[in-house]
Amino acid sequence: MKNVLISGASIAGPALAYWLRRYGFGVTVVEVAPGPRPGGQAVDVRGPALEVAERMGVLDRIRERRVEMRGMSMVDGDGEELYRSEEHTITGGDLGSPDVEILRDDLSRILVDAAGDGVEYLYGDSIAGLEQEDGGVRVIFQSGTIRTFDLVVGADGAHSTTRRLVFGPERDYLTHLGTYLAVWTAPNFLGLDRWQVFHQMPGSSWGGGVMSVRGNEEVRVYLGFESERPIEYDHRDSAAQKKIMADALAGGGWVLPELLEAMWDAPDFHFDSMAQIRMDSWSKGRVVLLGDAGYCGSPLSGQGTSMAMVGAYVLAGELKAAGGDHRAAFAGYEKELRGYVAANQELALTNKARVEAQRNAETGAGAGAGTEAIDFQDFGEIVGSFTVRDY
Repeated sequence: MKNVLISGASIAGPALAYWLRRYGFGVTVVEVAPGPRPGGQAVDVRGPALEVAERMGVLDRIRERRVEMRGMSMVDGDGEELYRSEEHTITGGDLGSPDVEILRDDLSRILVDAAGDGVEYLYGDSIAGLEQEDGGVRVIFQSGTIRTFDLVVGADGAHSTTRRLVFGPERDYLTHLGTYLAVWTAPNFLGLDRWQVFHQMPGSSWGGGVMSVRGNEEVRVYLGFESERPIEYDHRDSAAQKKIMADALAGGGWVLPELLEAMWDAPDFHFDSMAQIRMDSWSKGRVVLLGDAGYCGSPLSGQGTSMAMVGAYVLAGELKAAGGDHRAAFAGYEKELRGYVAANQELALTNKARVEAQRNAETGAGAGAGTEAIDFQDFGEIVGSFTVRDY
């Protein structure tokens, strides 16, 4: 039985752990957080990811925990409603589609539970060093422990330590898309009932919004701002990140001041750039990358979670089909998935162009470069373009 170390216990890691255990692999998951991470934005399980969830036997549970939205409103700086919709929302899209919108932490718990007790979890630890040998990978953990695994999978996000240790610095692979986004939990002081409200700051394609969750007991807050140049900051220093948000959105209208005030005490604050990870290869030797670590599409694609779940299914399936031969499996993994990943990453750029074109049309900027000049892709066509094969 081959033993696999997975770095990261959010979505991609537990999904992969499920399939590897099902196929007879030994699985260890290391996660730098002291336990399952709380918070995070609402994510979407779409298209082929729904099929993967059904094959895992968790689709009903995911639907039970779905975020139930009746609709959304867009408001001005004084809180006056500009328009509303009961057909779609900003976070989840078409309310009549089969897609399932669910909080990231809820989905993560479902996937961890599905993987079962046979998975070893090392919380509060991380990979500090990797040494590839003929028969395996010698892993040095931050705790000082040293163990050897047959394979190592980096499922540790866009700022992957695994990727940095094996493939080189992040700057070689990360493309900044001009926006920063923060998400956290706050009390439902607006009294929203299965509703979300967003405000776009004047002259910007960004601002913020809230959506009621957990039976309307709380809201998830989304605030963002534009920055064409990447900002230097410590990815593990949440206090510094909160100050960046407060400075960037100071003086904003609507209830942005109240949301920023609630931010300081939020225990589940998350901040990052809208960025993509693009790589010529997702593997090197016995180490392979999964999900955002290898091919982050950014929240602009709306497909990060689905790509992670589908990627986990394909990677495990290829390892099974190759009898554990990592060379053949990793090559099959890329061949099967790379076209789908490329289409979804391009979708994020299309969505960004759409927002910018709409803003230009509203402000009168960019004459002659309206939305009709952009070849907008069909979202549903791209989402459904991958066929889940049997392994």
